[in-house]
Amino acid sequence: MTQNASGSPDGGAGRIDRSRPNIILIIADDLGYGDLGCHGNSVVETPHIDRLYNQSTRLTRFYGGPMCSPSRASLMTGRYHYRTGVVDTYIGRSMMYPDETTLAQVLSTQGYRTGIFGKWHLGDNFPMRPQDQGFDETLVHRGGGIGQPGDTPGNTYFDPTLQRNGTAEQQNGYCTDIFTESATDFISESDEQPAFACIATNAPHTPLQVEDRYIEPYRERGLNEQTARVYAMVSNLDENLGKLLSALERQKISDNTIVIFTSDHGMAGDRYNAGLRGSKGDVYEGGIRVPFFIRWPNQIEADREEDQIAHFIDVLPTLADITGASVSPDIPLDGTSLRPILLDEQNHLQERELFLQMHRGDEPTLYENCAVVTQQYKLINGRKLFNLQRDSGEQTNIATQNAPLVSTLRDSYESWFDEMEDARDFEPPKIVVGAPEENPTLLTRQDWLGPDRSGWSDEDVGYWDVKISHPGKYDVTVEFTEINAISDIAVRIGDDHRSKSIAGGRSSCTFESFDLTEGTEKFEAWLTTEVPGKYEPKVEKTGVKYMHVVRDSE
Repeated sequence: MTQNASGSPDGGAGRIDRSRPNIILIIADDLGYGDLGCHGNSVVETPHIDRLYNQSTRLTRFYGGPMCSPSRASLMTGRYHYRTGVVDTYIGRSMMYPDETTLAQVLSTQGYRTGIFGKWHLGDNFPMRPQDQGFDETLVHRGGGIGQPGDTPGNTYFDPTLQRNGTAEQQNGYCTDIFTESATDFISESDEQPAFACIATNAPHTPLQVEDRYIEPYRERGLNEQTARVYAMVSNLDENLGKLLSALERQKISDNTIVIFTSDHGMAGDRYNAGLRGSKGDVYEGGIRVPFFIRWPNQIEADREEDQIAHFIDVLPTLADITGASVSPDIPLDGTSLRPILLDEQNHLQERELFLQMHRGDEPTLYENCAVVTQQYKLINGRKLFNLQRDSGEQTNIATQNAPLVSTLRDSYESWFDEMEDARDFEPPKIVVGAPEENPTLLTRQDWLGPDRSGWSDEDVGYWDVKISHPGKYDVTVEFTEINAISDIAVRIGDDHRSKSIAGGRSSCTFESFDLTEGTEKFEAWLTTEVPGKYEPKVEKTGVKYMHVVRDSE
């Protein structure tokens, strides 16, 4: 009988190559550290995740970012998110510069077939889409989540419209089921080629949509509706993980597949959090500490805990190190390879500092919602110091008693902040229109900018900062919430300002033949409507939902 590389019978298994193991990266959305049975939650049922926990080395001091896009940018690049152009999660600040080198591109150099299934949240338009950033197969929703303004109108978690390799495609089933099944098929179809599959679920992020059969057991236990729904979505995620692991065993590739399970940041809401302080958006432990389990049978020790601090910036250099993939020396990585502590528990990483920061708005502010983390200490906002080895719940501020240490960590943080600002001056990348890779181009509220009113409601007004790739004639169609009265709709591209009067009952309008040249322009569109006032009529200005930009191919 033949033996595989680990010394066990291969039973006809394929793709046994310890230098190029399959890699499955599962990243949940809004899943808190305390949302798992293996982390002490006595209510939620996660038997398959708990089993993976027992089969893995667990990094107990692993950090994401405070919010979605920043974590994902660091995960994909091995760099702090401020270097990549990602500052926030919406209004044009969650787009990643296309010249960033992603984990998918790095693994492709080693012959990996790469796929992402679920949430990308780093840009919906060329050249920032996942298929532009190294992924061979993509099945993703738009924007930051299903049903958000950047997504397909009317989308829900059931039978959603998703983007398969850039083309909208109606799906049948529940989103987490679809993502997992598609990833499983992708892995099975890779034949002799190693596979990298990123399963980035949008669960358990709001809206909390899931079948009642998952919710009812938690309702019966007296949980409030929000928590019952979150745990129901976690149960469904757990069920899908079980199916995925079973499929690996059936295909006889489990022994040569690295499985990583994690979450992008801390929990959203108020529920059991394993004694950690804070939640999503915070830089307290409850907002940034996330599960990180890594299983590789016969290579990475099972059922072991490792408490050295680590961060999403470490994932790319770790997987590059394990697979032998090279990263250009011209790319300054912020992360370090965790291979020494994963494959040899006697090793230790050098003493290091990790930096975390994120808040709403176009530009970060020094000392706002920031943290410096060392193996023992954590400084928050330059003022609060905690000894995490004694006080993981961050209850006792010891800054006054440790003024020299506070000063040292403040200096480190300020140097880091200056370096982040120098990288791109916190400027967002530009959306490209007119390129053959994406024509027409759909612009949404997810990515519009604006200093005051660029949110997601109908009352918000924003603009898109656009790079025109090809000169020519362009048609623009804008969509908006159906109007009840006669209104004026305006579109302005650079110096070309046009408007039309439209009757009530309309929800779209087309402007033809903008003559555009290569370069950068501001794209704007808005509605003005005269409505009755207390003493005299007043004019209301509202934003549009979508702008479709089409370059005439002739």
